[in-house]
Amino acid sequence: MPKNLEANRSAIQVIDRLGDLMNALMANGGQASLKILAAETGLHPSTAFRILSSAIDNGWIDRNAAGLYVLGRHLIGLAQQSHVGIDVRLEAMPLMRKLRQQLGETVNLTFREGDAVVYVERAVSTRTSHVGQIVGSRAPLHVTAVGKLFLGSRGEQEIRSYAARRGLQEFTPNTVKTLPQLIELSLGAWQDGYALDNEEAELGISCIGVPVLDARGEMIAGLSISAPAKRRKLEWIPDVLACGRALSERLGYVHSQ
Repeated sequence: MPKNLEANRSAIQVIDRLGDLMNALMANGGQASLKILAAETGLHPSTAFRILSSAIDNGWIDRNAAGLYVLGRHLIGLAQQSHVGIDVRLEAMPLMRKLRQQLGETVNLTFREGDAVVYVERAVSTRTSHVGQIVGSRAPLHVTAVGKLFLGSRGEQEIRSYAARRGLQEFTPNTVKTLPQLIELSLGAWQDGYALDNEEAELGISCIGVPVLDARGEMIAGLSISAPAKRRKLEWIPDVLACGRALSERLGYVHSQ
């Protein structure tokens, strides 16, 4: 057999095995031990370990604080992009402009990319020259309102894993500093349906964030309103929630009565 043909066949076999491992991972709720993955795919543990290690190097697979294999940040980012492409932006902008007109402040559309939120669209207030992030910029999940919602939507284990791999970098004196505080705020925000940023990413800037859900009820984006801390009002929460619900409905989500 020609060497190049043999190499191609070997590469295809590795891809097939990686596919089997990822299918087994998803069948176990998105996290599993090496022992379980090897058993369910019929691979020798050393073979499974080598393939998973390579997948970790390429961002397809990761290991959480408990040592279990989970989907990697790169794969999560691609999945988010597949759900929240240009159509979401087009659907969002009229609603964002309407909310800006209602409240007079800057409205942001953000996606999750790994352990950060990325700002992809903004309806900018004319009342101030600078409020928060610019389009294309990123911020760690724990310092933003929408970021806390992304964490809360995936449960306590995701919050713990995030803190373990990323740490809780302090941006201002108000930044969340401890894991128990982050767990409480993120889970509470997800339960309430909105989150706050109380000058946690930038002094003088406060936000109200809400989730954007797809047809399956999964959080794929976030909407937030940013304002100077002295101008932000909690009375805005119902309007921001209504904007998030309207965008979710445009994406096929049906709210329960």
